Amino acid sequence: MAPSRATSRLAATALRRAAHQPQHSLSRRLGVASRSSYYHSYDHPPPPGVFSAAEQAILSAAYRHVPEHGFTAHTLSLGARDAGYLDISTNLLPEGPFSLIRYHLVTQREALAPRSAAAFRDEAGEVSSLQVPDKVERLAWERLQGNKEVNHRWQEALAIMAQPTHVPASLRELALLADEIYHLAGDVSVDPSWYTKRGSLSMIYASSELFMTNDRSLGYRETRAFLQRRLDETSKIGSTLGSMAQWAGFTASAGINVLRSKGVRI
Repeated sequence: MAPSRATSRLAATALRRAAHQPQHSLSRRLGVASRSSYYHSYDHPPPPGVFSAAEQAILSAAYRHVPEHGFTAHTLSLGARDAGYLDISTNLLPEGPFSLIRYHLVTQREALAPRSAAAFRDEAGEVSSLQVPDKVERLAWERLQGNKEVNHRWQEALAIMAQPTHVPASLRELALLADEIYHLAGDVSVDPSWYTKRGSLSMIYASSELFMTNDRSLGYRETRAFLQRRLDETSKIGSTLGSMAQWAGFTASAGINVLRSKGVRI
């Protein structure tokens, strides 16, 4: 369990440092070049996309092969060919298969905004009068449904995300997702609860995502029930740092176990 404890310490340290950085410094620390921002701002336009045109072309084409071939180098090569590039063009993606995983994480997060209006409607198609916690639940569930097509491949993706070189970027994307959900839900808090709510949601979402990989119920209804139970327990979860450290340790442990099952000596 040493790797799990080490990863937990890494997550806690990163969050402690990030919480005291100004926004422009924090964006650089979060490592999405200068093309993405950590916090939502109502006073500034949204940043440009995370991926270049060539990366976007290769990754979008490769993504269609994920259900059959997984998040692999072979899938990237297939995507390069489909996009009209040579196989060697995958060198444009130095993170290898993790680039494909991050493409999934980014595009699914960005798809939440246009889908949020539908998520807030009732069965009759009318806009519901929902409170922020109810909107958070619906948006988290909407995002989980974005994993349906690749859910059978997601444990392998988690094994890649749990590798030490990819843990920081995985945590960054999880934090961005939590912030996106609360932003779309209309949260306007400016007190310390801003951090605790997002930290708690990060842990809850990640544990629900892991639960979903083993859910065989119709429409993943057991996953939604799990998500709702965990959200109801939010007040008992603890601090932001504890939540993120717990996620990091749990994800690292799960990823290591998957790698071992594939014969990797770790």
